[in-house]
Amino acid sequence: MSFYRNAVWFARGLRDYTKGGYESASKNFNPADLDLNVDCSGKSYMITGGNSGIGKCIALDIAKRGGTIHLVCRNKKSAQEAQSEIQKASGNNNIHIHPLDLSDSKSVVEFGRRFVESGTELNVLVNNAGCMINNREIDGNGNEKNFATNTLGTHLLTTSLIPLLSKAKQPRVIIVSSGGMLVQKLNVDDWQLEKEKKFDGTMAYAQNKRQQVVMTEQYAKQYPNIHFSAMHPGWADTPAVRSSMPEFYEKMKDRLRTAEQGADTASWLAISEAALQFPSGLFFEDRRPVPTHLPLAWTRSTKEEEAKFMAKLATLSEQFTKN
Repeated sequence: MSFYRNAVWFARGLRDYTKGGYESASKNFNPADLDLNVDCSGKSYMITGGNSGIGKCIALDIAKRGGTIHLVCRNKKSAQEAQSEIQKASGNNNIHIHPLDLSDSKSVVEFGRRFVESGTELNVLVNNAGCMINNREIDGNGNEKNFATNTLGTHLLTTSLIPLLSKAKQPRVIIVSSGGMLVQKLNVDDWQLEKEKKFDGTMAYAQNKRQQVVMTEQYAKQYPNIHFSAMHPGWADTPAVRSSMPEFYEKMKDRLRTAEQGADTASWLAISEAALQFPSGLFFEDRRPVPTHLPLAWTRSTKEEEAKFMAKLATLSEQFTKN
C-alpha cells in the first residue's frame, strides 16, 4: 500500500505541486484577494521560521501592507538579517525578532507565556517553521527531534497563544503543512516511529505533517472563535528543500516553484477576507480546500484514533506547561 500511496502522490505532485501546477491554478485566482489595496496596518502577525524561504516571503508580503511582524526564528543572526532586508524592502520598521528553537519545548512554553503577559496584540499566527532530520535524534526530553519541532513545538506555541488570539478580531492560525502527509496514516501507537527498524526522516516528516492536519481539524472544534487552516505550499525551491532533500532538489530543481509561489496560499490565508468564507479546519492548496486523503490509500483515521492522539499530545505537553 505504501508503494501505491507514493506512486499516486508523486504522479499528482508532478501535475499539481510543481511550478507548472501553480501557474495553472493561479489562472483561477481572484486578483482582488491579494491586491495592493488589502491593508494589514493595525494588525500583528507572528511567523515562525520567518528568516528564510516561505516564511520570509509571507513576512515580506504582510510587511509591505503595513502589518506588524514578529519573526520567531532559531538563528538570531539570520533573523536580524531578514529583519533588515524586510524593513528595507517594505519601508516598514515594525519588524520584531524573537530567537526561539521550537524543538526546545520548555522554551516554547515560556516564550508563549511571556508574549501573552506582555499584552502585545496578536491577530494571526503562521506556524511555518519545521525541520526534516534524516537520522534519528532524540532531544533531552526523550522526543525525536522532527516530532519535537514539527508537531510538539507547533502545538505548544499555538495553545500557549490561544488566550491572546482569542482577544483579537477575526483571529487566524495557519499551519504550513505538506502534501507529503498524504502518504501517511495517523500513527497513534507509534507516533514518533520508534518501532521502525530503519528510521526514515522523510516519512517521519510526512507523519508529522499528517499530525499537523489532524491538529488543525481538532483545534477548529476546540476553539471556534479562531479560524484555523493548514496548507501545502507545493514543491518549492527553498533553503530547507535544498539542505534536507538534496537528491530531490537536483532531480526537480527546474520544475520547482519559487518560494514566493509556495508562500502564496499561506499569505492568502493570513490576509484575505476570502479565506474566512471557508469553514475553519480545512487543508488548502493553491487557495482552495482540497481532500486530506488520496483515493483508495487507506489513510483515514477514526474519531477515536484522533481523540487518542490529541489526548496523548495534551499529556505530553503537561510536563512543559505545568508551573
